[in-house]
This record gives sequence, C-alpha cells and structure tokens, in this order.
Amino acid sequence: MGIGKLVLRATLGGYFFGHGTQKLAGWFGGAGPEGTGEFFEQVGLRPGRETALLAGAAEAGGGSLLALGLWTPVAVSLLTGVMTNAIRHVHWKNGLWNANGGIELPALILAALASLADDGPGRYSLDEALGVRSRGLGSVAWSMGSGAAGAILIGTTGQRLIPYVASRLARGERPARDTAADSPAAAAAS
Repeated sequence: MGIGKLVLRATLGGYFFGHGTQKLAGWFGGAGPEGTGEFFEQVGLRPGRETALLAGAAEAGGGSLLALGLWTPVAVSLLTGVMTNAIRHVHWKNGLWNANGGIELPALILAALASLADDGPGRYSLDEALGVRSRGLGSVAWSMGSGAAGAILIGTTGQRLIPYVASRLARGERPARDTAADSPAAAAAS
C-alpha cells in the first residue's frame, strides 16, 4: 500500500533536490546562482541571483522533505511555489502541451503534490513514523494555497523586497520589532 507513494515521493523529491542544487551550486550540469539568475532576469524574476537562490533552496529543501515524507504539507507548499512561478514566468505563454514548452509538466507535478497533500505521504514516511497525520482538503488548501501565494508575492514584490532584506542581513541588522519595549520612550527611560 505504501510503496507507490514512496516511489512517487522519492522520484519527485529527488528531481527537485537535483534542480535545487543546480541553481544553488551548479551541480548536475546546472548554471549555479549566476547563470540561473541571468535566466530569471530574462523571464521577469528580479533580482535574478537572489531569486535563483530562493528557488534553489525551496527546491532542494522541499525535495528533501518530500523524499523523506517529513513535514509533507511544508514540502508541498515549497514545491507548489516553485511550480507556480515556473508556470507564471516560463510556461503559461506556451500553451498546454509540453512539446511547446507549455504547462503540461508543471500541471502534472502540481496534481501529484495535491494528491500527496490530500492522502498523506504514505506508510513509509517519517511523518507516519512520527504520527503526523495532516491530510484532506484542509491540508491541500493550506499547502498549495500558501505555496501559490508565496510565489505570487515573490514574483510581484521580489524586485523591492528581496534586495532590501538581503542588504539588511548583509549588514548584520535584525528585522525591526514594533513593541513598546523597543520604543524611543522605553529606551530613554532605561
């Protein structure tokens, strides 16, 4: 009963891990962050290098989680985000069929991810071993909805948001917290 899901998870997860490391490190004949970043710039995903690193991390991390059957809704969310941006920025304009570079393959991957979110990762998974049983319509809606929403957010605000966050992190700045203890009045009183 669980062998089919194990094969599905290992295949999808393994390929996503490979695609992620192509972007992150140039493994398996990939272009690395610079080459992938240039391609991303051409298709409207800016800033290209930083977006390539985000996509690579989502693919490698999500693929690893999916293959292990660990935190399956999180894995589905990450991979749904990647596929959503692939459809939006690369495949949509080419129509339905893979022969024309269309949405066929990403759509099939999304269908497989939806199936795993709906029915769970199967008997031979870490989620099963740990007693994690997130499945059904709520799991599908959360994992795929959050992944698609994240992709749209990155695809539409990434040009402004990613460089801002990256520059703050590079300077060692922490994100600002809006609490009363952090207010100027609290600082003056101490």
